[in-house]
Amino acid sequence: MPALTVDEARERGTAVEVRGYGLEFDLTLGEEAFLAVSRIWFSATAESTFVDVKPDELLKVTLNGKSVDAAALDDGRLPLHGLQKENELVVEARMKYSRDGEGLQRTVDEADGRVYLYGMASLESAPRYFACFDQPDLKAPYQLKVRCPEDWIVLGNGPSTQTAPGEWEIAETKPLSTYFVTLVAGPYHQITGEHDGIPLSLACRQSLKEYLERDQDDLFKVTAQAFDEYHRLFGYRYPFGEYHQVFVPDFNLGAMENPGCVTFADSLVFRSQVTDAERSTRARIVVHEMAHMWFGDAVTMKWWNDLWLNESFAEYMAHRVSNVTDHVGHWTDFAFVRKWWGLQADQRGSTHPVAADPVKDARESLDDFDGISYAKGAALLKQMVTYLGDEVFLRGVNAHLDAHEFGNADLREFIDTLIAAGADDLQDWSDRWLRTSGLDTLRTERTENGIVLHRESTADRPHRLTVGSYDASGRATFADVLLDRESVEIALEPGLVVVPDAKDDTWAKLRLDETSLANLATVLPKIEDGTTRAVIWNSLRDAVADAELDPRQVFEILLTAIPHEDTDIALGSLLQWARARLLGIALPYQPYAGRLAATLAATDAEPGSSRQLAIVRGLIDTTQDAKLLQRWLAGDEVPAGLQLDSDLRWSLVLRLVQLNVFGEAEIAAELAQDNSTEGAAQAAKCRAALPTGKEAAWALLMTKAEVGVNDLYATADGFWHPEQAELTAPYVERFFAEIAATAELRFGMAVALATGRAFPKFAVDERTVELAEQLIADENVAPSIRRTVADATDDLRRALTVRRAFG
Repeated sequence: MPALTVDEARERGTAVEVRGYGLEFDLTLGEEAFLAVSRIWFSATAESTFVDVKPDELLKVTLNGKSVDAAALDDGRLPLHGLQKENELVVEARMKYSRDGEGLQRTVDEADGRVYLYGMASLESAPRYFACFDQPDLKAPYQLKVRCPEDWIVLGNGPSTQTAPGEWEIAETKPLSTYFVTLVAGPYHQITGEHDGIPLSLACRQSLKEYLERDQDDLFKVTAQAFDEYHRLFGYRYPFGEYHQVFVPDFNLGAMENPGCVTFADSLVFRSQVTDAERSTRARIVVHEMAHMWFGDAVTMKWWNDLWLNESFAEYMAHRVSNVTDHVGHWTDFAFVRKWWGLQADQRGSTHPVAADPVKDARESLDDFDGISYAKGAALLKQMVTYLGDEVFLRGVNAHLDAHEFGNADLREFIDTLIAAGADDLQDWSDRWLRTSGLDTLRTERTENGIVLHRESTADRPHRLTVGSYDASGRATFADVLLDRESVEIALEPGLVVVPDAKDDTWAKLRLDETSLANLATVLPKIEDGTTRAVIWNSLRDAVADAELDPRQVFEILLTAIPHEDTDIALGSLLQWARARLLGIALPYQPYAGRLAATLAATDAEPGSSRQLAIVRGLIDTTQDAKLLQRWLAGDEVPAGLQLDSDLRWSLVLRLVQLNVFGEAEIAAELAQDNSTEGAAQAAKCRAALPTGKEAAWALLMTKAEVGVNDLYATADGFWHPEQAELTAPYVERFFAEIAATAELRFGMAVALATGRAFPKFAVDERTVELAEQLIADENVAPSIRRTVADATDDLRRALTVRRAFG
């Protein structure tokens, strides 16, 4: 199917103004399909246009009371001719439920057989469950009518009312882009609340009821605190009436900002013990989606190239506003986790400006939901605030919201409102930062007079930042710097360690001087600020990836730092980096995994603490001590304070499968104890790790369209492991031969996400790169698969360079 181009969108946007939608759904037709009737009222200045619809069967179409030939439907587009000044289009279609998390998703809960539906309309997905003019700048109000089983509830973008048993109506909404329209239906458990006149609710599957109720106070409190702060910052109240937060199964993202009815992955309803970092992350996701109610929903980008106006802003505001909640560590998490994600993305061949030119079509734009549009954009907004001052920034943001309420805006209009608010030199700043890709490199040099900060830049970007000098006790002396030329002298006495951008205010590759590197092992654990430690670790991780630092040297620093690291944010991030970039990739899996496990085993932690849980998880992932894991699984010698809950039990089972100690019988026995949707996904992951389960797992990944995304991703996650390299070697070539066909099985982001998880990243050799390059060059392969493989191959090339440099 062709994807909508920006030129097509502009032409249709000029020709059509949508007055409103009336949608009717019959969800009682069976397990495979539902009936959707779309009534669209619109004005037109052209004689012809087209409407988007992707049905299982197009049953009937009328335009201004006259029949339209349904056979004219071509690749999801239905031509409309003979348009009048005012028009009514009625499209009646049989639509298929989706299994890939886009369109109208249908999931059966393994725990009790109950059926749950939710609508996901993002980027090309809306026409999979209703006919529409699917582009972000054609906003309109919506009304919905729904027929469903009598024991279901229905939620959506407006207030919902049950009008009869099994019949619901959703009141007219504010003007929405098509990709925000959602419908949630099923026997959901709902908890209601209220804050400052705003009706609130939480909802989830019945099998997760006890866990949502356990966390409801936290979720409602975070929501209330964030509403209060957004109202204070913007001076503009939440405009969409009710505010529902629904945790749904088989969801591709963390959440989706549907106005009035946000959907979240129901993995965020915690069944088991989690770290404080994970609770803080959930809070930020809640606050991120709330930011979208203003930036993204009330004011929406005109085309997908300005995606950053949605996501970067919400990412920045989430980390800023979450500081008013009871959760902590938000900017430390940004530095350790989100910024590291973006730094990697900005060094791949697919890098792009935060604010790109409008050249990509809707489908290609989906690939730019990446670390640049989220993390880099947020980091640049943070730098913008540092550069302009908070007063000017907020005055401009508020003017932008007022000027474009329930409409659309682009980068130029955003910059214009900021300039009018007092940001006089912002256009030049924007051109250098937002309109260019890639990273500057900042280096420190020790001199007789102090410190010189050097900048290597291709775009002459100005950096406003803080340089920190640290003594043997970790105590810091700071100097604020505007680096707007190649080198700047800083009147700062160099300590044992000197850190450029110590407060993480800019966006750059940072390189420490040799003296600082030599002193890191002793000074790093004594630096109290977790964000500064993240800045240092990002410098080290990036230098390893660039083959500038020996990974063995940095591994030794890691082993030294772990016993002293006091945040689960840092521990989780660094252990994930070791698994994803060091063990079996830059370094041989053994003996380094064993040494890491030994360090974790010897690290003390307060019983029951979040830090203890992070350490134990890392130990389970890397230890060779199968007998220890079996004792824990049996409930023997479990460390004091550790809860042997379902998630931890599954991690033990997985590791024992990887060690070839457990097999199908033990997986089945654990599943019998955890007969849930979550348990089924965990079992799929374990079965993919079985030597005897590889072929069945591969068939699921490459040939099964009906599998839900939770099981799909779990299977991919369990398939590859460095200790099974010989066993999985035949599947490396099969990946490149077979992955292209999966674009016919799935739609949207599920295609790229499954490709990335199934990529053979531990096959670090030239043959893998050669096979990847052949696939990337094949224009018959879906662009999202080629883009994902290209990104993974860039990482693979860097790993090969590291191996060649350091053996």
